[in-house]
Amino acid sequence: MSELVDVALDAGVLTVTMARPDKKNAITNAMYGAMADALERAESDSAIRVVLLQGDGDSFTAGNDLADFAAVSQGARVERHVSRFLASLAAARRPLVAAVQGNAVGIGTTMLLHCDLVYLAPNARLITPFVNLALVPEAASTHLLPQRIGYARAYAMFALGEPVEAEAAVSIGLANAVVPLDDLRARARAAAEALAKRPLGSLVHTKALMRDTAAISAQMARESEIFQERLMSAEAREAFAAFAERRPPDFSRITG
Repeated sequence: MSELVDVALDAGVLTVTMARPDKKNAITNAMYGAMADALERAESDSAIRVVLLQGDGDSFTAGNDLADFAAVSQGARVERHVSRFLASLAAARRPLVAAVQGNAVGIGTTMLLHCDLVYLAPNARLITPFVNLALVPEAASTHLLPQRIGYARAYAMFALGEPVEAEAAVSIGLANAVVPLDDLRARARAAAEALAKRPLGSLVHTKALMRDTAAISAQMARESEIFQERLMSAEAREAFAAFAERRPPDFSRITG
C-alpha cells in the first residue's frame, strides 16, 4: 500500500521498516495502512513468528504526518488507516520487538507500549505531545502508560510533553536496554530471532496472560472517539495553523 514502508520476512521475523527518513518517518495514512497490513499478515501467516519494528534515518518516527491531521480538522473525509493499525497492535498475538533511534514522537512512543521488547539507541527520546497539539493520547496509552510508569510521570509526559531520554526510559520500565547506535538493529534482530526459536504457542499464551486485551481495546475506542472530536476543535485548528506558520499557538481566546 505504501512504498514508504519496507516489509521483509526472514528466519521467521517479519521486519517492518518506516522508510521516509527525509521526513523523519512522519507516518502518512498510506503508511499506517501498510503497517496494519503487515501486522494482520503476521497473525495469519504461520511462517511469521515475530514482528520487528524499526525506522530508517536519524529518527524512529516524528509521529503522525500533521498534514493529514490538518486535512481532517478542515473536514476532509478519508478512511483513516491509523484505526486499523491501532487495532492490530491491540490484537497482536505474535511478539513485537522495536529498535528505536532518535525521536519517537506521539504514536512513535505509544506503539512501544504494545511491544514486548524495546531497544533504544543512546540518542532516543520518547515524546508524547498530544496536548500540545490540542489532542488526546491514543493507542490505549492513557491506560498503559500510567500502568507502566505511574500517574505522575505519565501525566507529565502527556500534559507537558516532556521528553524521556533513553537511559531514563529504561530506568522507569519503558524499554529493555540502551544499545550503541551502530549495534541497535543487530541487537533487536538477535532478540527477535531468539524469540522466533521459542515455542510460539507458549509465547502467545504468555503474552495473552500479561495483557488485558479487552480493556486495551475498550480504552482505544474511548480515546478514538474523543480524538476525532478534538481533531475538529478550534484548539486543534489553531495548533495545526501555528505549526504550519512556524509560530507559537495561542489558545487564550479558545474556551474549550
